[in-house]
Amino acid sequence: MYELFRRHEANPLITFRELPYPANSVFNPGVAEVDGEVLLLLRVEDLEGRSHLTVARSHDGATNWRIETTPLLAPGDPAHPYEGFGCEDARLTYLDELGLWIIAYTAYSSLGTGVALATTRDFRRVDRIGLVLPPNNKDAAVFPRRVNGKWQMLHRPAAGGQEHIWLTESDDLYHWARPLCVLQERGGPWWDGTRVGAGTVPLETEDGWLILYHGVKQFPAGPTYRLGLALLDRDHPERVLARVPHWVLGPHELYEMMGEVHNVVFTCGCLVREGDVHVYYGATDSSVCLATARLDDLLALCRRYRQQ
Repeated sequence: MYELFRRHEANPLITFRELPYPANSVFNPGVAEVDGEVLLLLRVEDLEGRSHLTVARSHDGATNWRIETTPLLAPGDPAHPYEGFGCEDARLTYLDELGLWIIAYTAYSSLGTGVALATTRDFRRVDRIGLVLPPNNKDAAVFPRRVNGKWQMLHRPAAGGQEHIWLTESDDLYHWARPLCVLQERGGPWWDGTRVGAGTVPLETEDGWLILYHGVKQFPAGPTYRLGLALLDRDHPERVLARVPHWVLGPHELYEMMGEVHNVVFTCGCLVREGDVHVYYGATDSSVCLATARLDDLLALCRRYRQQ
């Protein structure tokens, strides 16, 4: 069985109807656990077509969402012109060494999409670091600890018609260097042949850094986005220890197949609770959903395809 994930019975958890203000759609949330609650940093597309990031909280992570009435991060600040078209697809990482959260998100402007960072301690006030990787680049996720003395970040530049997952490192979270290609689009007929990009923040396990990433296959009717699994070396995350050849979560339900962008399952984060991996994902750029799998099952699948 390729789909190891169980969809939540309340899916879709959040649509534009649950928002406390007018908007077109809500999707692709970043995920954190703060003060015993699940916190989502929702991507909300407004009625102009631009995206901003708004906080939602829930005690059980599925129902009774309390959604803020004003965004945490939004376009329009003259001091941040590279976000003029929107703030999109946040990934949230707690940096225990610094005692704060770092938000990696896509800054969209007339110049293209770049990678921006911001920090927060409570998701009520945020300090922007600003643009750290120029266009065209997106799908960034910061590792939760230093590796070999350096902060690490996955990202997905686009150049020459190729869109692979890369790794970069930093001493201070402001200046990033030493780019290394980690996971390539496979090309051909593969489910992830057209492009790949980081999904969840890397999850450290005894086997290595577990990542859920998105892959795209182009069909005559348009692209299909699905999720796959890979395992990176704990000490050298540029090394891929395992890459599952098939996807593990794809659009099957109606709310995943029909919407603003058809046939899209796209994640920016997960939580591990009592051995279960709770993956929050955007469906068709229209809603927020939840699917769950056992961590042991995901790691066992990776072991089947571990490279020698």
